[in-house]
Amino acid sequence: MKYRKWDPKTKAMIVLEGLQNNQSLSELCNNYQISQNQYYNWLKEFQPKSHKAFDSSGKSKRELRVVDENKKLKRIIAELTIELKKTELEFGEGEDL
Repeated sequence: MKYRKWDPKTKAMIVLEGLQNNQSLSELCNNYQISQNQYYNWLKEFQPKSHKAFDSSGKSKRELRVVDENKKLKRIIAELTIELKKTELEFGEGEDL
C-alpha cells in the first residue's frame, strides 16, 4: 500500500463505517486500501474525541475570530472618539480667543 494523507472527515467516515458492522473489517480496509492496523489507530484516536461532536459549549474558530475582530473594532472606535474629543476641545478653545 502506498502512503497517502487522509483528511479528518474521511478518517471519521471510515471509522464510523467500521463501527456499523455492515461489512467485515477486512472488507472495509480493502475497500479503502488501508491496513487493519491503520483502522485501529484511527479508532483509538477517534474514541476519546468523539464526545466533542455533542459539545455545544465550545466556540468555533469562526466565533473566536469574530469576537477578536469585535474587540479590535471597539478599541479603534474608542481611540477615534478620544481623538475627536481632543480636536473638539482644541477648536473650541481657539474660538474663544
